[in-house]
Amino acid sequence: MEQVKEKVSYWCEDTKSYRVEGEGIGVAVLDTGIALHPDFDSRITYFKDFVNKQEMLYDDNGHGTHIAGIIGGSGKLSDGVYSGIAPKCNLIPLKVLDKRGNGEITYVIEGIKWILQNSEKYNIRVVNISVGTLPNTEKAEEEKLLTAVEELWNRGMVVVVAAGNYGPKRQSITVPGVSKKVITVGASDDGIELFTIEGPLQDYSGRGPTEECVMKPDLVAPGSKIYSCNSRYGKKGRAYTHKSGTSMATPVVSGAVALLLSKYPEMTNVEVKLRLRQTCVDLGKCKNQQGWGELNIKKLLSVK
Repeated sequence: MEQVKEKVSYWCEDTKSYRVEGEGIGVAVLDTGIALHPDFDSRITYFKDFVNKQEMLYDDNGHGTHIAGIIGGSGKLSDGVYSGIAPKCNLIPLKVLDKRGNGEITYVIEGIKWILQNSEKYNIRVVNISVGTLPNTEKAEEEKLLTAVEELWNRGMVVVVAAGNYGPKRQSITVPGVSKKVITVGASDDGIELFTIEGPLQDYSGRGPTEECVMKPDLVAPGSKIYSCNSRYGKKGRAYTHKSGTSMATPVVSGAVALLLSKYPEMTNVEVKLRLRQTCVDLGKCKNQQGWGELNIKKLLSVK
């Protein structure tokens, strides 16, 4: 438990010294929805439900709320201890997964189409996709998803995608993280043994290369036992809870990108990707496990 506290403290302490807050940057979160947690203040600028077609904010799983908190929670209920990476960014949660955390590829594609139509209206500069599926026989559907996420990239948005939790075997990167264009994120601390409902979990972060021999992930960030907003707060639940996986590492990078774009709003998504590559810290692991290395936000935001 002490290790968990140190990890959370590290991120908060580290970001407080150079945070530029991410103000005004819109981050779309394709996930299970979002709960009206106090840490989101009034920064949820739009919500759309592609699964159950409801209009009110909700998260019947909790995953999406946790992801959004890592990106942009203010830490209001913890005096800043559990604040997100970019606590003044705007959040645009799109529910594409059901209460079990599952969903149809068509829902994700519908969400992406909505972003393409509304990106300028909500200043969406970053798209977080902490969901994915292993490459399988449904190649036609997978190709549609890859085409959709790459269209987001082609339209200038920074698309940040999870590497998946099917490691440590080779070619275990999930779709759409196999795309050459998007930024695929693995967990830098998956060596920690976790105890889940399914049993012990370790070395879970997806490894490359892809089937097309592309090096993946692009980079790694902390993803094990990350504290963030609890969707059940106010319903006999604590304000914060911890979850693990590349799903949690991905919003760390999305939040960092929001900070970068709030400091340098003129940067293109290609420039963001190059800057991430230049400022990552080599962990001494193979490229198909760590990519360029571990995210270093202080170096990322340093003067050009």
